[in-house]
Amino acid sequence: MILTVTLNAALDLTYRVPHLVPHSSHRVREVTERPGGKGLNVARVLGALGFRTTVTGFAGGETGRTLRALLAADGDRGSGESGEGRGVGKGAGPGRGAGTDGGAGTDGGSAAVTDALVEVAGPTRRTVGVVDESTGDTTQLNEPGPHISPEEWEGFLTAYRGLLEQGVEVVALCGSLPPGVPVGAYATLVREARTAGVPVLLDTSGEPLRRGLAARPDLVKPNADELAGITGTAEPLRAARAAQRRGARAVAASLGADGMLLVTQDGAWSAAVPERLAGNPTGAGDSAVAGLLSGLAEDLPWPERLARAVALSAATVRAPVAGEFDEQTYARMLPSVRVRGAETP
Repeated sequence: MILTVTLNAALDLTYRVPHLVPHSSHRVREVTERPGGKGLNVARVLGALGFRTTVTGFAGGETGRTLRALLAADGDRGSGESGEGRGVGKGAGPGRGAGTDGGAGTDGGSAAVTDALVEVAGPTRRTVGVVDESTGDTTQLNEPGPHISPEEWEGFLTAYRGLLEQGVEVVALCGSLPPGVPVGAYATLVREARTAGVPVLLDTSGEPLRRGLAARPDLVKPNADELAGITGTAEPLRAARAAQRRGARAVAASLGADGMLLVTQDGAWSAAVPERLAGNPTGAGDSAVAGLLSGLAEDLPWPERLARAVALSAATVRAPVAGEFDEQTYARMLPSVRVRGAETP
């Protein structure tokens, strides 16, 4: 089982308009509503790849109830799939699939995502993405999230420790912190995972990332700007090495359209797809995290984990909303991902 933690879960609303014009009224052509927040997006991609995944974090109020109902509905659809070759199982190609031997927590088709969210008094936030269909650009509006009391934080820690004892293969700590949660929360959660012997991936930014590094996560996944922000170094490879010196065992840095850089104790690689894909990039980084997690759960070599992450990220650009990816694009992109050794600057 893979565990994803989303402390600031969200109900994602996506509006599609023909043209987005500031200071004017718009008629929305299409509205979609999905469970959101980085860790939930990661979990939904992992479920589509066939990996058994549990989500935890906070959920509250009417928005939280809607989020959980949508998550349950996704699970019902997943459990009704035939299980024939989705995501990794079919599109990965020889030697890269998960699901050919039933290992690594995957069934070879879609898998339901288990809801282990912790109830809180405050309402779950909403995020609104407005897609301009004329350009493909997305404008994102993110609410701050519910205020978490000290008692609610302690209750979550108890629940988290219990989940770590249930056969978790790897845990991902994802996204921003809601108000009231200590800024060092991710450092605490990294240490709890390490005490339980569970590998941990950290995907956040700013001070929570800076403090989380000191707890020595197995892998961090910032984008280039986030990495520069905590290291003071704009050159991605130098910045990744600096993040390692601050505690990260490995660093996977998203480089936008230029792909991804991966720096580990065993080597450094960069990877990109051979073509630029038009579409909605929202959630592409979350799909990259899902690729890295699935590769870690299967104990794939680092370059193969990187190739999967980059292909999934590209395939998400072709999907309408975060937490999904276009399977045909993924199947086409994965064999063509270019993975090269990265030289120390």
